[in-house]
Amino acid sequence: MQLRVNPISCVGHGLCAELLPEWIELDDWGYPILNGTDLPPDLLQHARRAANSCPTLALLLDSEGG
Repeated sequence: MQLRVNPISCVGHGLCAELLPEWIELDDWGYPILNGTDLPPDLLQHARRAANSCPTLALLLDSEGG
């Protein structure tokens, strides 16, 4: 599983980085910078919570390849 951000929907709330700091950093303007590799199984539940908590639904959790 991988996380990705819809850059059009994201407005830089930063909640994702608060909920998943192990995987998401914020740039100087508050927009997420993702690790970009497959999520380790121990972070999957936290990644789901971060994606579900995104105020604009810009954070997406996808299976590999799609």
